[in-house]
Amino acid sequence: MMKISCWFAVFSIFLCLLASGCFSFDDFHQAFPIVEPDHGHTKLRLARAGLEAIERIKTPIAPVAVIGPYRSGKSFLLNQLLSLSCNEGFGVGHMRDTKTKGIWIWGTPLELDISGVKTSVLYLDTEGFESIGKSSVYDDRIFALATVLSSVLIYNLPETIREADISRLSFAVELAEEFYGRVKGQDVAFEPSKLLWLIQRDFLQGKSVQEMVDEALQRVPNSEGDRNIDQVNQIRNSLAIMGDNSTAFSLPQPHLQRTKLCDMKDVELDPIYVKKREQLKELVASIIRPKIVQGKTLNGKEFVAFLEQILEALNKGEIPSTGSLVEVFNKGILERCLKLYSERMAKLVLPLSEQSLQEVHKGSREEVMKVFDEQHFGRHHAKRSVERLDEEINKVYKNFILANEYQSSKLCEALYIRCEDKMDQLQVLRLPSMAKFNAGFLQCNQSFETECMGPSKASYEHRMMKMLGKSKSVFIKDYNHRLFNWLVAFSLVMVVVGRFLIKFILLEIGAWILFIFLETYTRMFWSAESLYYNPVWHFIVLTWERLVYSPILDLDRWAIPIGVIASMLMLYWRCYGRRKLGSRWLLPLYNSPKDRRRSD
Repeated sequence: MMKISCWFAVFSIFLCLLASGCFSFDDFHQAFPIVEPDHGHTKLRLARAGLEAIERIKTPIAPVAVIGPYRSGKSFLLNQLLSLSCNEGFGVGHMRDTKTKGIWIWGTPLELDISGVKTSVLYLDTEGFESIGKSSVYDDRIFALATVLSSVLIYNLPETIREADISRLSFAVELAEEFYGRVKGQDVAFEPSKLLWLIQRDFLQGKSVQEMVDEALQRVPNSEGDRNIDQVNQIRNSLAIMGDNSTAFSLPQPHLQRTKLCDMKDVELDPIYVKKREQLKELVASIIRPKIVQGKTLNGKEFVAFLEQILEALNKGEIPSTGSLVEVFNKGILERCLKLYSERMAKLVLPLSEQSLQEVHKGSREEVMKVFDEQHFGRHHAKRSVERLDEEINKVYKNFILANEYQSSKLCEALYIRCEDKMDQLQVLRLPSMAKFNAGFLQCNQSFETECMGPSKASYEHRMMKMLGKSKSVFIKDYNHRLFNWLVAFSLVMVVVGRFLIKFILLEIGAWILFIFLETYTRMFWSAESLYYNPVWHFIVLTWERLVYSPILDLDRWAIPIGVIASMLMLYWRCYGRRKLGSRWLLPLYNSPKDRRRSD
């Protein structure tokens, strides 16, 4: 029991030390896989151990990747660059199959001062291509990933350059064509890797390796128009883009007994090889630059996020392509541009006329496309991203069209109902007035024309005209009849007022004349409608309109207050006014016998 407790205590102490980071240096002083193949050896997946080793790095990262055919000495070369033995560095195999699977990194980066910036140099070992049991698509993914991730890409070739090696650079060339034009701008996806042609076991005489590379990149005569030769020549032409971005170097054979290289020290290796190896270290150190993505250097966590982004893009398609990478890099810019368009359109106060909305959409789209053109990545494959952005903008624009139609319909419907209520009120005026009806009609029509906006305006205008026309015809039809009845009633009221209240004979006579005219004319011609064509009636209507409604006085609104005031004045005059003014009243009044006795 005590023995178990002791083991448990030791194990607990070990976990505490591990958690506290006591073993961090020893843990990371080794090679880690960061990308490994899946079971079918067709796609790549992330390896967490290597990612944790990278994420701890806080300084800018400069990855150096070595690619090339399997069994070409890539792992041994990396150990030589890191000054590590085979036992402590990258695993070196002496069998005919490939030793490295996927992509590995050395956990402890080299610290260099580059232009005054402390930079962590990560060395990446990649699985060799053209080995048995793998698809060419898998090789393409390894090559593409190393090309995109690295700031220095060492193309390790044994003995010489073959035509297949030139063809394999098509992906790197495409990347250069797409992104190299934006390296000098503020916003770049990533700078193309510095390409280092490294010829190992160089045995050629009379030519430098740079001359050999230049010769290999010369155009091949193609008088017969062979498509394959033409494609390779296009790659050769495109490599001119990377002319100031590539270097050639050669290493001689380290020793004839290649299977025992890991057991040999520098004193046992070929002195020329040792000298050239040191020159290679200096060359690599001179061309190393921090990895720049979208205009800024990457620390450990940012580099891991960048790796995840690229790996997702490469695994998405059956064949990795520059176009897929362009889409990935443009995805963030596309989303920002789409957000900018949406924000500009969201500032609109709907509804608007279709033309105004279209003009704002056109201006916003042009501005967004200008921003996208300034920031997007890729020259040739960016067309798909532009098309996608245009599609997304049109989707948002369609939503604004629907919202504009809804708001337009809502506004015009409210204005229509308001005018309809107004017309209903004008139909039941206490004192019918054509002038007031026309003023309300005009005000309704003008407010509708001014305030109703958007695509629904045309349809509601048609409804509005029908409603207004119908209301006006109904009002005109009832107007003369209601006015006739009002005048008849008014004449009788004036007779009573003139006869019994104020006893003003002229008022009574005028009221009787109006009443007799209205009644006898309609009896003579059997209908009131015939009266409406008489000039006298037109004069009466004109006088009525001037009395009932004007810009200063609306008698329909003030009829009751005016009637009350008039009644009070008549009452006052009836009680007090006649005593004071009776003898001075100039108009003929009715005199009662009592009044005559008083005068006598």
